[in-house]
Amino acid sequence: MTDIAKAGSYRLGEREVKRMGYGAMQLAGRGVFGPPRDRGEAIAVLREAVASGVNHIDTSDYYGPFVTNEIIREALHPYPDDLVIVTKVGARRGEDGSWLHWNRPEDLEQGVRDNLQRLGVEAMEVVNLRIMGDGHGPSEGSIAGQVEAMARLQQGGLVRHIGISNVTAAQVAEARGIVEIACVQNMYNLVHREDDAMVDELAAAGIAYVPFFPLGGFTPLQSGELSAIAEDLGATPMQVALAWLLGHSPNILLIPGTSSRAHLRENLAAAELQLSEAVLSRLDAIARSAEPAEA
Repeated sequence: MTDIAKAGSYRLGEREVKRMGYGAMQLAGRGVFGPPRDRGEAIAVLREAVASGVNHIDTSDYYGPFVTNEIIREALHPYPDDLVIVTKVGARRGEDGSWLHWNRPEDLEQGVRDNLQRLGVEAMEVVNLRIMGDGHGPSEGSIAGQVEAMARLQQGGLVRHIGISNVTAAQVAEARGIVEIACVQNMYNLVHREDDAMVDELAAAGIAYVPFFPLGGFTPLQSGELSAIAEDLGATPMQVALAWLLGHSPNILLIPGTSSRAHLRENLAAAELQLSEAVLSRLDAIARSAEPAEA
């Protein structure tokens, strides 16, 4: 079994978690909508992740919707003492599977309460405020009202720590001026490097950075070059991408997702993959080989 402790740990709120975590999004059906094709396998994936040492699981009530939280509760409740479950609010799903804004103060409170109920906990350790911008990625604009609403939920004891997701540097600064921020969750990977300065700034402040889509936004050329490097290493492209993130900054926490135990094992094995300086140089060249595709 892979020793994911080799990737180290980092503070998330008041808890220390392994840097190799698990994201539950893919436990829902196609398009993160509806039930999984194999609920038994989804439960087995969660149990194996925890048995492998994972103690940071990322989820949301709008995955499914409701599906992943219900599966997490069925698989893992009562939860191990060291397990940190992180959820997010700020969106909901339409009947057609669309992603809709749900970010008024009363929406955010209902979202937190729904997560608490379905997960079977009295308070969430960390809740990420997902900012639904104009498109898929972050867009500028004040988020003060939403952050203040989250701060009130924290004061009321429903949320212990607050994170923010899909945000710009200006929004991070605005949020940190209102309440202590435990983590930032944005798209970031080997070629999608717009948050380089943000990652460094958060590391200096002791704040976790949680990237999603470790293979998102790659051009076909970049994907091909990554695959060639992975083949040379006897690894998968995902393993190399995850290992690069682990080596890039100590405050990066990973949440790769899968609905397959075989893929879970492959992903966790990245915790033991060491990249030489020569390989890192080749990987850096991938980022410069072409502009990343739009996310």
